Amino acid sequence: MTSGQILILVTIGVYLIAMVAIGLYCARKNSDDGDFYLGGRKLGPFVTAMSAEASDMSSWLLMGLPGVAYLSGMADPGWTAIGLAVGTYVNWLIVAKRIRVYSQEVNAITIPEFFSKRYHDKKGILMCIAAVVIIIFFIPYTASGFAACGKLFNSLFGIDYQLAMVVSAVVIVAYTATGGFLAASTTDLIQSIVMTAALFVVIVFGIHVVGGMNVVMENARELPGYLSMNQSYNVAENAAVPYGFLTQFSTFAWAFGYFGMPHILLRFMAIEDTNKLPISRRIATTWVVISMTVAVFIGIVGYSMSKVGAIPVLEGTAAETIIVEIASLMSQNSTLFAICAGIILAGILAATMSTADSQLLAAASSASRDIMQGFLGMKMTTKQAMNMARTSVLAISLIAVFIARDPSSSVFGIVSFAWAGFGAAFGPVVLTALFWKRCNMQGALAGMIAGGMMVFIWKYLVRPMGGVWNIYELLPAFIVALLAIVVVSLLTKSPKQEILDEYEGVQALYKK
Repeated sequence: MTSGQILILVTIGVYLIAMVAIGLYCARKNSDDGDFYLGGRKLGPFVTAMSAEASDMSSWLLMGLPGVAYLSGMADPGWTAIGLAVGTYVNWLIVAKRIRVYSQEVNAITIPEFFSKRYHDKKGILMCIAAVVIIIFFIPYTASGFAACGKLFNSLFGIDYQLAMVVSAVVIVAYTATGGFLAASTTDLIQSIVMTAALFVVIVFGIHVVGGMNVVMENARELPGYLSMNQSYNVAENAAVPYGFLTQFSTFAWAFGYFGMPHILLRFMAIEDTNKLPISRRIATTWVVISMTVAVFIGIVGYSMSKVGAIPVLEGTAAETIIVEIASLMSQNSTLFAICAGIILAGILAATMSTADSQLLAAASSASRDIMQGFLGMKMTTKQAMNMARTSVLAISLIAVFIARDPSSSVFGIVSFAWAGFGAAFGPVVLTALFWKRCNMQGALAGMIAGGMMVFIWKYLVRPMGGVWNIYELLPAFIVALLAIVVVSLLTKSPKQEILDEYEGVQALYKK
């Protein structure tokens, strides 16, 4: 192992130890499982904003997005980034305060619990189905994060993929299981800073290596459709392929996913002062726009680096290691660059960990609080509930590790599917719960099931037909779920008067 690689490992080691230390510190502030899952609703505006976006921008920000840009150019990652930027702003604007006020009024600390209490579902059916949806989509989502860690260490140091993946998972589980939501949110803030530093260091170094911005743009313009938002570059045919309005809109539909992301919605529910939400919205939107723009451009710069021979030519899912290759090159220059490379790789870990910890908490809360305590009615003391919460984190992590054992899966692909699942199953339910008084439990349940099922149907049965059917599964599934909610709600009984009165009361509180 070279001196540069040793410095990288030391830098990463210091970072990982710091994350575990934060978890141990925050563990002392968890008095019950409500604190463990929602931090006592005490997050400040800056932590809320950066925690929400760091948990959102998983390893695909530093691996998946640059990898897609490296292979196909601007269109696909560009429209995805635009959709995510718009979705971020709108979600903070219309959902954040409403769900914070409503969830506190009905005393809900998880998304399934909010759905159940919103509609006075005393049998807990809505809670149970929502919890199952979270577990179904979050376990592979978490697995993609573990896989990203394994790929990182395997490609850089030649460490066995599975060993690296398991060690990374152990660290994430350690601080999440000890410190809970507060630890996850605090580390997310630090991780967002590290991610930002990594993005800018990589882009500046890459442009310097290839000989300046002019060289980057000249190399990119040589590929047909590479810099176009209306065309995409096809590697196999070395030709431009149309990226028409339907494809653009379906890619832009990533925006709809935000309304149903449990780990983001929980941040809204946890802010201490709703009057500070406008500050959080500005911080979050600005960071998302800047970080995704830089991430896409890293893929463009990476192509030029491959062309001039600075890094290897990357094919298929190997393109997702573009930042790892750049960091490896950086570590060969000097001690300072080696430390910078360590920070960059810590940034990839940060992106992965900030999402994985949030996903683990959401999935664990669904298993222990929503299913075991809420639906099955298991009575637990405060200590038993905390132990069950931590046990659930561990159990779900073990399943995710098992799924992540295959190193050939695409990080971007897994995230894309899970994003569609939550966006379609929960997004319409969240919006109608907050904005439509006439919506009832039957409608919410129908929308949740229809949206979740349509994601699978469109992904595996309809989309493979190609042509006009080649649409990102989130868009048709979201529409089907929304229609199901409206139709079933109107065909069944109106909500009871006490539910309508509660809704009106929450609206009055929201307007204060």
